[in-house]
Amino acid sequence: MRVLVIGAYGLIGGYVVARLLGEGHAVTGAGREVGAAARAVPQVRWVRIDMATAGVDDWLPLLADAQAVVNCAGALQDGPRDDLIAVHLDGVARLAAACVQAGVRRLVHISAAGVAAGRGLGRQGDRFNDTKLATEALLRASDLDWIILRPGLVLAPAAYGGSALLRGLAACPLVLPVVHAEVPVQVVAATDVALAVARALRPETAARRGIDLVHAEPVTLADLVITLRRWLGLAPAPVWRLPPALARLAARGADALAWAGWRSPLRSATLDQLRGGIAGDGQAMMRELGLAPLSLADMLAAYPAGVQERWFAKSYFLKPAMLAMLSFFWIVSGLIGLLRVPQAAAVLTAAGLAPGYAAGAVLLGSAADMALGVGVLFRRRTKAALLGMVLVSVVYLAGGTLWRPDLWLDPMGPFLKTLPAAMLALAALAVLDDR
Repeated sequence: MRVLVIGAYGLIGGYVVARLLGEGHAVTGAGREVGAAARAVPQVRWVRIDMATAGVDDWLPLLADAQAVVNCAGALQDGPRDDLIAVHLDGVARLAAACVQAGVRRLVHISAAGVAAGRGLGRQGDRFNDTKLATEALLRASDLDWIILRPGLVLAPAAYGGSALLRGLAACPLVLPVVHAEVPVQVVAATDVALAVARALRPETAARRGIDLVHAEPVTLADLVITLRRWLGLAPAPVWRLPPALARLAARGADALAWAGWRSPLRSATLDQLRGGIAGDGQAMMRELGLAPLSLADMLAAYPAGVQERWFAKSYFLKPAMLAMLSFFWIVSGLIGLLRVPQAAAVLTAAGLAPGYAAGAVLLGSAADMALGVGVLFRRRTKAALLGMVLVSVVYLAGGTLWRPDLWLDPMGPFLKTLPAAMLALAALAVLDDR
């Protein structure tokens, strides 16, 4: 059948698409960012569309030849890029209306395990929980043949979002920092979620019901991180039970960084959800779909960790550290140039450049340094800023070699120190992608 998958290049959506293609379905993938998806999975017809803003008329052309819809789109917390009501509620309402108008009956909707009224998770957690609940209520009131799937903590071979954060925590060198370490969570494999979606799309599968997708055996967050560390093949390390206040401070920092375009999984909503645990009916998959979900041990045994997993886990927290260090280096370099224009200009005048031109070059270079240092902090400008750092370094070294080749032998190493800074920018470029 022809299936429209929304949010088709996210963690769950990606595995759903792979499963449906493997079963011979024709897939249309929809999402906000589909450029990389179109290159990676050319078998899919990709369409750029934003769940938060798309109207009924925007959906109708995509539904014209569709026989079913799978909605994997979702957001974690309100921010400059995400509006929970727009994505979880209003967007689904318009999609459901379009399905009714187009005559598409089967809609499989991905919700979340544990959503329930009155959980008292905190402001951000309650907003996530309440919008998910409202969406479920909206679908229950519709005339569609809906099936709501509620996955627990999703783990997959691919590192993405919260699962990527868990790998980073598991690879910390001295201790394993875990907040709410004793809170139980129930996991599910992304492949099992995809299998459940494929089973839910079958015409013979009874509709108009919600199904939890979790393994029956809960595991504490501390045990989960310890297990992931063992899976990575790293030596054991003690668990540091991170004080909730300290974790909350880090989450608020991540909330603030969202306004600069960064999409960290360590948000206030994440902490609120973890504090309440992630739980569901561990028998539902077998009872409703005839599927036995993989346990944590079984899924990790099926995804053997290699050097790429260890590299990723060990570099997870190095990426923000590299970007912060580069920002500091370039901003401070620019400030020093502005504060010491005569001394910096003297280096150029000693090579024969006129004093006025030398001072102008120092001011221009300092402004460029500071602009690059600030630009790298904003996600939309990060790649350009990193490339700019490499380019400015090359120009600086080329010009310096032409005008002052003697500085290569200067004991303070002004030219030599530029080389590792440029290499750090290249390293940051290599690990910049987060999905």
